[in-house]
Amino acid sequence: MLEALIFDVDGTLAETEEAHRAAFNQAFAELDLPWRWDPPLYARLLAVSGGRERLRHYAETCDPQRAGPDCAPLLAALHRRKTEIYTAMVRDNAVPFRPGVVALSLAARAAGLRLAVATTTSRANVLALFDGTGGDAHAWFETLACADDAPRKKPDPAVYRVALERLGLPPRSCLAIEDSANGVGAALAAGLPVVATRGAYTANDDLSGALAVFPDLAAVSLADLQGLWRRTAPHPPPGPP
Repeated sequence: MLEALIFDVDGTLAETEEAHRAAFNQAFAELDLPWRWDPPLYARLLAVSGGRERLRHYAETCDPQRAGPDCAPLLAALHRRKTEIYTAMVRDNAVPFRPGVVALSLAARAAGLRLAVATTTSRANVLALFDGTGGDAHAWFETLACADDAPRKKPDPAVYRVALERLGLPPRSCLAIEDSANGVGAALAAGLPVVATRGAYTANDDLSGALAVFPDLAAVSLADLQGLWRRTAPHPPPGPP
């Protein structure tokens, strides 16, 4: 029986990546760095999961003179300031949930399913997003497994394993909902069946391995997800003739 849905956040629950990009650029300007991430560059950088990891990757590949052994304090300050900017931005100027997210979450809860989050973003970012929606999203999710809980980022399965451990459920009893190649890979590596929706920044990701790929969740019902999940259930051995 399907017992839980585990959601990614950025690009899955909400289209937050443009707010992340704007926050990074504001942090760069405040710290007098000549860096600027336009949408095409940011789309490429999203192949690296995790804001800290993305900053280091960019510094090492695009500004190696700043990426020496002493750059850690600069990158830490950048990421700290970016998080402050982002959380204020989404808390004060709400980023809405993607189509279908609210209806599906409420239907799942009404049917007795448990909800969780498994994300490579920070807990502060998730809570700010929920604050900004003005609803009761905080109450929907039994556990939030975030970057703070799993230093190894997607496609590593660590954050999904944290969520499963907290739920006390085996992977086969859950269904992951993702939007990126890294996310789908992480769910599969943790043993979870997964469906995907294409986000604004992940429209061209290779989502093979997902049970189904949707433009969003607007036309996806809980019954649809349960039907997809049942396809992955092991068939009982045939009885005696």
